[in-house]
Amino acid sequence: MTDTIRVVVADDQTTIREAVAAMLDLQPDIDVVATAADGATLVSAVGQANPDVVLTDLRMPGVDGAAATRQIGESHPGLPVVVLTTFDDDASVFAALDAGAVGYLTKDADRHELAAAIRAAAAGQSVLDRSVQQRLVAAMRPSGPPGPGTDVTGVGALTAREREVLVHMADGLSNREIAAALFVSESTVKTHINNAFAKLDVRDRAQAVALAYRSGIARG
Repeated sequence: MTDTIRVVVADDQTTIREAVAAMLDLQPDIDVVATAADGATLVSAVGQANPDVVLTDLRMPGVDGAAATRQIGESHPGLPVVVLTTFDDDASVFAALDAGAVGYLTKDADRHELAAAIRAAAAGQSVLDRSVQQRLVAAMRPSGPPGPGTDVTGVGALTAREREVLVHMADGLSNREIAAALFVSESTVKTHINNAFAKLDVRDRAQAVALAYRSGIARG
């Protein structure tokens, strides 16, 4: 039997907060254990409810979603935060990812996409809205080819297999799909990912994918 994924939902608009919580609660494997109307309340709720995933808006009064995400990352390392917001501008996207969010969805996502994002985050995967991914690709694509011997990202320290895994991650494949593509075990893929994260000095898949595009080994 699949374990239930415990979720805390934050949004300053009551109607949206309640609607999102109700949609998620309809999923048999997802349980909304707390809601919050602002970032400060969200941080407190996370400490009390011990969720598996946090789903938060960005623009909230007082402590905003990005600041709350950063605080959650400091006090609860490894707890995945997914942003659900109306805004997909560069400033909002990079503020959220820099704060440690592992997912970024816009509010036109349907209930299936939302539930899938929660499950992916709980499984340690990164989820980006298609428009957000396009912005990330555009922003991180190098303006010109790097000079000979130049490595501005640390990708040069990766082994050939770690680079393969990183490219597949940039293509949106899950750990299981990468394992199937490379004919290795899922645990081996996780080992390569952890080694790559350490060499690249990144915290999550979103940051690793950004570096893949920036270095030029992944193409949008």
